Amino acid sequence: MLAKIYRPAKNAMQSGNAHTHTWRLEFEPRWANRPEDLMGWSSSQDPNAQVRMAFDTKEAAIEFARAHGIPHQVVDTPEQKRVIKSYSDNFAFRRREPWSH
Repeated sequence: MLAKIYRPAKNAMQSGNAHTHTWRLEFEPRWANRPEDLMGWSSSQDPNAQVRMAFDTKEAAIEFARAHGIPHQVVDTPEQKRVIKSYSDNFAFRRREPWSH
């Protein structure tokens, strides 16, 4: 029952950094998903697959896992550089390549 502690990536549909500052603790699945006999949907026998916990800091998530005796793995991704760009930058004289198709 290994737990993974990580900071989730931002949604592809959002341009801001909302919901990317929290840390999440999720359990790795014990068994692979299998199709249900009646409807063919994917199902799992593992109840821990539904558990997702959010923490404000990485240290709080690690402390929770250690306090409850949960073996854990921390996946630390580097902070991405934010590029602030405006529409007028498409037509700037300092562009290296032409903007048109």
